[in-house]
Amino acid sequence: MDWSLLGCGHHGHVTYAPAEPSVRKRLCAQTPEGEAWRCLRCDTYVSGPPMASGPAAQAPSVRRGQELRSAFILRVFAVERFVRGLVAGAVAYFVWRFAYSRESIEQAFNRERPILRDLFRQFGYNIDNSKLFGSIQHALTLSPTAIKLLATGLALYTVIEMTEAVGLWLYRRWGEYFAMVATSLGLPYEIYDLVQQVTAPRAIFFAVNLALVLYLVITKRLFGVRGGKHAYEARLRSESIMAAAIEAAAAEEPIPAAAPTPGDPATAQPTEPAARTTPA
Repeated sequence: MDWSLLGCGHHGHVTYAPAEPSVRKRLCAQTPEGEAWRCLRCDTYVSGPPMASGPAAQAPSVRRGQELRSAFILRVFAVERFVRGLVAGAVAYFVWRFAYSRESIEQAFNRERPILRDLFRQFGYNIDNSKLFGSIQHALTLSPTAIKLLATGLALYTVIEMTEAVGLWLYRRWGEYFAMVATSLGLPYEIYDLVQQVTAPRAIFFAVNLALVLYLVITKRLFGVRGGKHAYEARLRSESIMAAAIEAAAAEEPIPAAAPTPGDPATAQPTEPAARTTPA
């Protein structure tokens, strides 16, 4: 899949006319229909005037190829983090409300428990053996302080997940570091849960978190991996059409000759010999 063409198909071409003639000629071509300019994303010539113009150094930064694919993957992770944050936030809200409505909820639960037990027994299921039913019963025995601490922890987890989502969605370097560190801190606990009991949700969450950590470290070269930030930025420059045009123009510019220094023997001009005079 050509991600550059896909990006242009979705967002449109990006053309730019540099002010420097030596760079400008490498991005412009004459066609029977008139001028055509190279797209800085998909590297195809687009007929018509450029979208913008100015110094080459001020050209817009355009993601191409691997960077477009990487941006798509990061946004998938960002959506997953956002969904986690929403779920955690909703649970935190209900747990907090439970701390102030515990008595009424407990009375309603005790009132409806026999009805639910008889209903599920008709289907051959004993809810007394249900983990969800046991968790609800355990929650009703927690103290108000414990419930508030649980709600606070869930709220903090919501903030972390939302921060990860925003940083990844905006392709910020700090967001990549934050997501990598925050996710790594939870991996030991997830491994412990899997050792205790392997379930599908636990395995899926662990696989997603591990994939995010490895992807960020390897592809974004965090913490100096594969050359670190300098190597990552060098790869971006090597894939930039504008950067390549600037380097090609600089390589072809003639080197100005040094001005001659007065009195320098290497640059002194030969003089005509003095005319001989013969005696009369």
